[in-house]
Amino acid sequence: MEFSDEHKNDGPAGSSAAKPAVCFLGPISSYTHQATLETFPADKFDLVPVTTIKDIFDTTQSGAATYGVVPFENSTNGSVVFTLDHFADRHGAYPDLSVCAEIYLDVHHCIVGHIPASSPSHSHTHSQPPPASSSDSPSPLPATGTEAPPQDQDEDADSPPISGQCTPTASEPHPLAPRARPLHPLTHVRRLYSHPQAFGQCTRFLGAYLRGVETVDVSSTSRAAQLVKEEGDEGKCDSAAISSAVAAEMLGLDVLARDVEDREDNTTRFFVLRRGAGREGSVVGGLRRRGRRRDGVKDDGEEQTQQEGSSSPSDATSVLARTKSLVSFTVPHRSPGALADVLECFRRGGLNLTSISSRPSLAEPFQYIFFVEFEGHRFEDPEGRVDGVLRAVAEVARGWRWLGSWENMMMRR
Repeated sequence: MEFSDEHKNDGPAGSSAAKPAVCFLGPISSYTHQATLETFPADKFDLVPVTTIKDIFDTTQSGAATYGVVPFENSTNGSVVFTLDHFADRHGAYPDLSVCAEIYLDVHHCIVGHIPASSPSHSHTHSQPPPASSSDSPSPLPATGTEAPPQDQDEDADSPPISGQCTPTASEPHPLAPRARPLHPLTHVRRLYSHPQAFGQCTRFLGAYLRGVETVDVSSTSRAAQLVKEEGDEGKCDSAAISSAVAAEMLGLDVLARDVEDREDNTTRFFVLRRGAGREGSVVGGLRRRGRRRDGVKDDGEEQTQQEGSSSPSDATSVLARTKSLVSFTVPHRSPGALADVLECFRRGGLNLTSISSRPSLAEPFQYIFFVEFEGHRFEDPEGRVDGVLRAVAEVARGWRWLGSWENMMMRR
């Protein structure tokens, strides 16, 4: 991944007069871009789109970017395996990377494409995309798009020819109906582009209205919208994408359906990567915080700087709840109870586990690298509980790695 001179940052944050670079999964208008804009003010950071999740890891590890923002998991469809695979770091390509912050973004998908020319609601007016510069606006992009109100099926014969029925299966004999219905006919759609995570978040709508349509995996939802735009420019209007209303507006695409995700509370969590594993640099200054803290104080997007060592020994339980950490480890798979022995370390230390994931180690078939996220912070550990647990894990695991500690942003939602 090559960076232009204006995007190069040869040292850690603050070592250059240039704004720290933050790379994210592009193109512009992707959900990762929107999450990045939510947190990194564009007047203080240089926001740089890259093509793949691997590019984010590579760019941050090399020092070309001070921070990288990667999607980690979705509340509907689970872990982003591409990100986990890079955290697994099977070839030691990312020895210096760790997580220093997390971002939550409510995700509402649209079907974007082209209204058929024969449709009475077809509109020839599209907004022109704004300049593709991430530093033009310090606030998130507006969630708008070209659309028309849905018509009732019995209003006229030109209403979308849809059934809205999901096919029962042995595993799901009574499938739930989708939350939304098309705003425009979808019978012309032959190909649907999107990221695999987005397909997994919209199964009800796809099963009801786009059953049998070819689905094509691409690197991001905004890239999917770009492909639809490019095909439309070539006169091919039989493709669509699961993407955002923001992407539709920027590219001049029509919104054919809105809010097609299976769950209204569909949320994606992103991690902020930095280069380094020590206390220095583990706190990101100048981030924009949004939401409501559990203490009832509302944060209206004010910029804040995290304070290191702000907790006191008497507040140890609160410190644990306000922070999270991530570790990876391997165990001897032929040893009975080896995984339980590692997890027992957390129970004895009184640390609450918030998630457990695994990916193939690729060292031998069906052996795994495990990822455990837990409440607590390596550098804000007044009672030494986190340190004690990590020492215990080191004694019983075959190998382990600390992958970062950060503020628990769920406490602000």
